[in-house]
Amino acid sequence: MSDISTLSGPSRPPASGGPAQQAIVFLHGYGADGNDLIGLAPYFAEALPDAAFFSPDAPERGEMGFGRQWLSLHGYDPQELRRDPKRMAGVFEGMYEGVQKAAKPLNQYLDSIQADLGLEAGNVGLIGFSQGTMMAMHVAMRRTPAFGAVVGFSGALIGSEHLAEDMRSQPPLLLIHGAADEVVPVAALTHMQETLDSLNVANSAHIVPNHGHGIEQMGATLARDFLAQHL
Repeated sequence: MSDISTLSGPSRPPASGGPAQQAIVFLHGYGADGNDLIGLAPYFAEALPDAAFFSPDAPERGEMGFGRQWLSLHGYDPQELRRDPKRMAGVFEGMYEGVQKAAKPLNQYLDSIQADLGLEAGNVGLIGFSQGTMMAMHVAMRRTPAFGAVVGFSGALIGSEHLAEDMRSQPPLLLIHGAADEVVPVAALTHMQETLDSLNVANSAHIVPNHGHGIEQMGATLARDFLAQHL
């Protein structure tokens, strides 16, 4: 891949052995790195054998002393948000500047994938987890033309107050969240849906009963089928 982006990370070629017809980009969560999600590629390749898979490392070193981060979570308190979900929008609004900063190298990385593989935006899918979902939701709706599909696990919508003005496209959206998520309360999913619905942005959501902060089999299958349908 041409070196026009400051991001890098593991990748996997199409399982079919031929040229890539689609690209799937995994965006990892806080304190992880690209290796955290690239292991999902073989499972998704069962339905998308002609897809190449990419999983960049976030641009910043983790402030906790390990892994990488897209943005700081300084002051973030999930316990407080569970006690008072009405604070959700304000807390996530405070992360807007960090998301904007991280969006620049991420957009460069996505542009380089499309250019190097010769793919239209409609053949690119994003899969985010946690903080990676925050990034996927931010960049996808601010790019044109629209990506083929976006899947967000256990995430949140940052900068909801700015979305009406910033939105440039409406890719197909699938949002998956564990009902017992201890890191990003499931109320974050409600906040996302309320914002998207108010802007008439179509979206599908699935709450996994008794599940915490992570990607489990049911959610992975839903995501794989969703991407195969739209790419």
